[in-house]
Amino acid sequence: MSATILSQTQCTLGEGPLWHPKLNCLFWFDILEHRLYQNKDGQERVWQFDRAVSAAGWVDETRLLIASERDLFVFDLESEAQTHLVDLEADNPVTRSNDGRADPLGGFWIGTMGYNAEPGAGAIYRFYKGELRKLFGEISISNAICFAPDGKHAYFTDTPTKLIKRVALDADGWPFGEAETWLDLNAEGVAPDGAVIDAAGNFWNAQWGASRVACYDPAGTFVEAVPYPATQISCPAFGGPELGTLFATSAATGLGDEDPLRGQVFAVQTAAQGQQEHQVLL
Repeated sequence: MSATILSQTQCTLGEGPLWHPKLNCLFWFDILEHRLYQNKDGQERVWQFDRAVSAAGWVDETRLLIASERDLFVFDLESEAQTHLVDLEADNPVTRSNDGRADPLGGFWIGTMGYNAEPGAGAIYRFYKGELRKLFGEISISNAICFAPDGKHAYFTDTPTKLIKRVALDADGWPFGEAETWLDLNAEGVAPDGAVIDAAGNFWNAQWGASRVACYDPAGTFVEAVPYPATQISCPAFGGPELGTLFATSAATGLGDEDPLRGQVFAVQTAAQGQQEHQVLL
């Protein structure tokens, strides 16, 4: 498996890749530059916002739910209209949104963090049927939000802890019971960033600073590592025909010419099959 470059655009902090199953294209964000990108059949499009944007879920063929530093809003790709849904730590200038993903029931999970990764400044929330509910607090860098194929568990991490947590979900998709450590990466010394789970339940985790996305089976056993030609790989997403392409965003922040492909978006053909990204229900 060798990576190809999907986009040569250098993102300061590339994040939030989303394969839209109806449009058959990839969306992603440059959080710090306040931009949303789309690549469809090799053609790139960009939208500029007045605030940091980091993650999205698809609503229909023309609308995305987008998480920003201060709110969740619906964005119309054709008219570029923004419809405010709910505030997200709007009164806290320290924090911004970070990792997020739609769940199997149409809810949207979103994590926050401090702009300077202030310890414990962030949290993880779920937006469902018009309600934004705080799920987990005192998070420093929220990441790896993803869901088991059967919808019975959610996964997430607070990156500095190097612990992947798993929590059971009830019939409405809300967590119940305590979040437990599912995978401890401290021995490997890698920093877990964004993650996605494939159709077989395997956990694919971008590992910041390690130039890779690592795969673990449903029991948490290491399976393989997919290399990428940039140091700071930030988040993976399955897409393409048969959902067999593993896309990955990366970040240029803090790096120089020693990493010439920093901040670009990559694609690798795999033998795996991803889950279709879940539709957000408003």
